[in-house]
Amino acid sequence: MTRIAVFYDGNYFTEVSNYYRYYHDRRSRINLYGLHDFIRTQAAQFEAQESNRCQIIEAHYFRGRLSADAAVERNILEGERRFEDVLMRVGIVQHYHPVEERETVRERGIDVWLALEAFDLAVHKQYEILALIACDGDYVPLIRKLNGVGTRVMLLAWDFSYTDDYGRRKETRTSQQLIHEASYPLMMHDLIDSRSMRTDPLINGLFMG
Repeated sequence: MTRIAVFYDGNYFTEVSNYYRYYHDRRSRINLYGLHDFIRTQAAQFEAQESNRCQIIEAHYFRGRLSADAAVERNILEGERRFEDVLMRVGIVQHYHPVEERETVRERGIDVWLALEAFDLAVHKQYEILALIACDGDYVPLIRKLNGVGTRVMLLAWDFSYTDDYGRRKETRTSQQLIHEASYPLMMHDLIDSRSMRTDPLINGLFMG
């Protein structure tokens, strides 16, 4: 059995999902069930295993969260609660750090918290693969530590750019060093936009509806 743990940088995943929902031709959010199926299938290919012998044993989602009052003021509380319901149904453990309104969108300390939890679980549970949904070079030390204890890292990363509703150009790019350090780097935007993969059920399953 190849055991897999999935770790989400929640802010980054939200950016990715919003991009596909509002700015990409797909006009659809990422389907977490489909994403986990994709991870299992890719792990089976990388590890030369049968897919039913590659199982996600746990998944963790890390993100900063505003207070309830601040979320109500921004009219985002209901949306956050609905997404938390989805995370619970998929079986993803949620980790939230309190964020002040004045703090930046990329909350300080989330990457450190994720890295500490990921390494601790890798040492104590000794899973074979850690699937990391992230793009920040701050996770490079984590990957190096995981390599040192024999845990292989599957990196799921997206590069994308778009113009938002206010005419501002937005761009998200993955650290090249992060890609280099991962055992199994997957540039998801290339797979999703590939003409040869347009009818692939695994790729289409990454999206809702």
